[in-house]
Amino acid sequence: MTSTTRFKLSAMMFLEFFIWGAWFVTLGAFLNNNLKATNSEIGSVFSTQSWGAIIAPFIIGLIADRYFNAERILGVLHIIGAILMYQMYNAPDVSVFYPYVLAYMILFMPTLALVNSVSFNQMKDAEKEFANIRVFGTVGWIIAGLLISFAFHWDSPEGIQAGLLKSTFLMAGIASLVLGLFSFTLPATPPKVAKDEKIKLGDILGLDALKLLKDKNFAVFFISSILICIPLAFYYQNAGLFLADIKVSNPTGKMAIGQVSEALFLLAIPVFFSKYGFKKTIIVGMLAWAVRYILFAYGNAGSLSFMLIIGIALHGVCYDFFFVSGQIYTNSKAGEKFKSAAQGIITLATYGVGMLIGFKVAGLITDMYKTGNVTDWKMVWIIPAGIAAAVFLLFAVLFNDKTKSEIETKTV
Repeated sequence: MTSTTRFKLSAMMFLEFFIWGAWFVTLGAFLNNNLKATNSEIGSVFSTQSWGAIIAPFIIGLIADRYFNAERILGVLHIIGAILMYQMYNAPDVSVFYPYVLAYMILFMPTLALVNSVSFNQMKDAEKEFANIRVFGTVGWIIAGLLISFAFHWDSPEGIQAGLLKSTFLMAGIASLVLGLFSFTLPATPPKVAKDEKIKLGDILGLDALKLLKDKNFAVFFISSILICIPLAFYYQNAGLFLADIKVSNPTGKMAIGQVSEALFLLAIPVFFSKYGFKKTIIVGMLAWAVRYILFAYGNAGSLSFMLIIGIALHGVCYDFFFVSGQIYTNSKAGEKFKSAAQGIITLATYGVGMLIGFKVAGLITDMYKTGNVTDWKMVWIIPAGIAAAVFLLFAVLFNDKTKSEIETKTV
């Protein structure tokens, strides 16, 4: 890979995740304060991510893999996304905002696969090269959060009161337009499938991978993956709103600690696997969700603010030790024939079905413990902590896969 190509791919990853981090972290606070949305309505808006994850395989399978270069589709989707972002910026209420955010997420979620496709197409050894490119995505997300909190102060109590959080959509829209135009300069990534070759619905959805569910341990993992997304949704939907509501200073910037943690713990997974195996690694990830929410439940913006910081910093353990470990485990179980299909079905189950259920539950629970403008955040966080603990026990008791050596081989 040439230095020019490496720079272009790194810039692509930076912009891709800068765009997402520029508005998604503060979305809950924006909806609550700017559009006066109920928590059920906030849950519905966040659920658009899940609908995007469910629909994304059709866009990739039916269009990107057959007719057009991936980098060109990436460009078109982000240019349209910039227009939708501008409409979200101008939306006066949730009823106007929702159709635009739904359309945006249906178009944005496929771009997560497209940037990977463009990157992998230029790599000779993806296992060694991809992480060095992908890390710029995490950097982009972190920079977006730092700009919001420390440069523009849009998430300060005064900024929120003045309605400045809407500016996040303008910033994301500008970045989306830049990436859209920049995408046409990226290395060519032609279609993988011939236009006249038939593609089955099962191929697009990865339904062949459902055969893996005949394995009891994989079935336990699959169900646990869906269930753990319920407490995960509470974090995505409520963390930014919670920190802003209890008047934590620079909340978006502090939430970027989670992305730093994610990058660091990603490096620890191979070591943890080799020493403890898959089961212990993944149950640590599950347990971390419960611990994180207990810290959120009992922490505050004053003398106990360190509990909130620790809870945010646990994001690397929560996400990497469960989701990344799960991807590696799935890869080891699927075999060569079903690798892509298996990863697709897990993504559909987690970010699609699991998160869809999770955002609905999170919205209902948060509304249940809100009286007027006051939210009982202690109970809002204790409930997902209990759900995460229950999933932890379910997995710890029922999962008995002994294929540690198989996973070690995959992570060496």
